[in-house]
Amino acid sequence: MRTVKEIADITGISARTLHYYDEIGLLVPTDKSEVGYRLYDDKALEKLQQILFFREFDIPLKEIKAVMENPALDRNQILEMQREMLIVKKERMERLIKSIDDILKGEKTMDFEVFSKTDIEEIFDSMIWHMQPEQKKAMTERFGGVEGFKEHFMKEVSSETAQKNFKKLVEWYGGKDNALDVAKNPVGQDVIEAFRIRQEGVMRKLAERMNKGYSVDSFEIKEVIGEYGFVQKQLLRIKYEKDFMLQLAELYQNNEGMKKVCDTQYGEGVADFFVKAISAFYAEGEKS
Repeated sequence: MRTVKEIADITGISARTLHYYDEIGLLVPTDKSEVGYRLYDDKALEKLQQILFFREFDIPLKEIKAVMENPALDRNQILEMQREMLIVKKERMERLIKSIDDILKGEKTMDFEVFSKTDIEEIFDSMIWHMQPEQKKAMTERFGGVEGFKEHFMKEVSSETAQKNFKKLVEWYGGKDNALDVAKNPVGQDVIEAFRIRQEGVMRKLAERMNKGYSVDSFEIKEVIGEYGFVQKQLLRIKYEKDFMLQLAELYQNNEGMKKVCDTQYGEGVADFFVKAISAFYAEGEKS
């Protein structure tokens, strides 16, 4: 058994960090001494090593805890996951070194107007890390693996359309740093599902009030649209939702497929009413 001080000496992390890991249930001591000192065995030390591997990628402790406690993942699967992440990071570093070499040689490199190439690389690495198993399988089948998907992704984000969308993201999130932070740390599927259920509840409320004859200018309808915008703001973690909501209205207005799905789920005419209600709510120009 090893004490906190011995673990700190071996790993280089502070005793305070070990105490915090214990408090949040990420790394619980194997035992405690008679006087209450935390004690760790070799298995705990191995678990700490896995945690520190994940921390190398700036993965939030909450997500690390979820992975470590996942009953579907054993020790080898976690190590394989970390190995894959290290390979991706190694390849990214090699690409960055090559980009610097190209610049030093005077060769033209890809010019990102909004996000730098390094920013895009980090977004891609985070996207790969957060992919669900079925998404990774689909990616492999379509592109032949991570590198094939990477080549496709970099080509897509360098387009003029993508650059315009990046500018919109920066506006929505109130700055480049906020946009990058959200892109690198997407919410989990459980959070997305919770928000989906919440959005459906708001849309059912909208349909009910529409059927009762409330107009798009009424307080009752504006209340619902305000709630929907707030939910989107929370889910997307954007600072300003007005432009996003207006673009959502434009999508519903111009996309017959989206209209059909909406009307099928909530009732005939709800899609068009939703579009008009959004326009009425944000027409004042006062909503953020």
